[in-house]
Amino acid sequence: MKTYEIYIGGEFRATKTKINVTNSFNDEIIATTFLADSNDLEESICKALQVREELKKTPSYQRYEILVQIAEEIKIKRLNLANTLAREACKPIRYALAEIDRAYYAFIAASEESKRLPGEIIQMDWTRAGTGKEGVLKYFPIGLIAGIAPFNFPMNLAVHKIAPAIASGNPIILKPARSTPLSTLELARIIDKTNLPKGAISILPMDRMTGNQLVTDDRFKLLTFTGSPQVGWKMKKDAGKKKVVLELGGNAGVIVTPTANIESAVQKCVTGSFAYSGQVCIHVQRIYVQNTIYDTFISNFLSLTKKLKYGNPTDESTDISSMIDEENSIRVEEWVIEAISQGALVLTGGNRHGTFYEPTVLTNTMNSMKVCCKEVFGPVTVIEKYEQFEDAVRMINDSIYGLQAGLFTNSLKEMNYAFDQLEVGGVMVNETSSYRVDHMPYGGIKDSGLGREGIKYAITEMMEPKLLVKDY
Repeated sequence: MKTYEIYIGGEFRATKTKINVTNSFNDEIIATTFLADSNDLEESICKALQVREELKKTPSYQRYEILVQIAEEIKIKRLNLANTLAREACKPIRYALAEIDRAYYAFIAASEESKRLPGEIIQMDWTRAGTGKEGVLKYFPIGLIAGIAPFNFPMNLAVHKIAPAIASGNPIILKPARSTPLSTLELARIIDKTNLPKGAISILPMDRMTGNQLVTDDRFKLLTFTGSPQVGWKMKKDAGKKKVVLELGGNAGVIVTPTANIESAVQKCVTGSFAYSGQVCIHVQRIYVQNTIYDTFISNFLSLTKKLKYGNPTDESTDISSMIDEENSIRVEEWVIEAISQGALVLTGGNRHGTFYEPTVLTNTMNSMKVCCKEVFGPVTVIEKYEQFEDAVRMINDSIYGLQAGLFTNSLKEMNYAFDQLEVGGVMVNETSSYRVDHMPYGGIKDSGLGREGIKYAITEMMEPKLLVKDY
């Protein structure tokens, strides 16, 4: 069993509070690490502020070289990193490997974007008062960043905060989820080998009380949080004057139309519904299928779902494993039982075995049920019929969330209507709501968030514009 020191202001160190990291599949303690206290956080803040000007003045080519070096080291350590991630997050190894690959590409994307930071020349003479003048809009690093990452993508969602911070010349203190801190601490060892100034990055598992200082301390100029809507909006309320980016959850919907390739739609929807036990904020939670193809879709969907293999996350043949802990598995079970008591029908699944909850398909649901109107964050998907395309769009919009939606169609009219009318941050055509590549703008509306991630767009969030007007 390995012990991981935490990364305090550019130094690896043990603290007085030790925690165990457990694999929920077999309740095995796989490693120990430590929690930072308020003194450790204060030291990290002070060191970050000391190197702020140095980071600000670091030329683009050096940021580029640092980011590429990190990416290449991730590629070299791919198998080890994926195994660590699979065990700590109970994520099937095929998905863990994909997450490490995404982290690699996110650093590569950040290295490219570090060479073309935002800026603009503004033509001032649109009016008489602007004659003989020129405007230059330049973006400057915002300052110390507080990053809070969740358990479900412990490596890649941390990278979506760390890589843009390096590219934009900002120091960052990142709080990983205390249940899954190991992969980010492995990343810290990679970062520590670069020429990045010590103190530019700190990775500190913390308890909630210490972590709350990331939200309330005015020395942080930006808070970037990925997690639940309940926690995120409370943080925004408590954050004071700092800028806030929130990447929150949803109950994402998918529409399947008669013009779609049904076989492709079924395959992608099964993956989008049950990959990583549905513990994905853009997990396919609601599927609306036109009534003329409903029976065919349901039959094929259930057939594929029943073939999913449950097992140890480190087994290459495993499709679905345990949830992150028994508490969440019990919550999912309670929500399904409640839906059944209100008239929902279980088409497959519906049973809990400790930390494992079976892939579950429900129908005959109502939007007032928690499995429909809230974020289930588990392996549960609702499939219902619709008559007219506009009805399906209205059903997806009947939600407090608006992260992403999927649409399977070969009708340009339907695609354009959905893009215009769906109340979400992104519409994925002939893909599910769970589709994401790491350089695209990513984020939601309504209760699903504020601002955008995706490397280029996160960099913009981490910089402040300043205008220069020249009279020449």
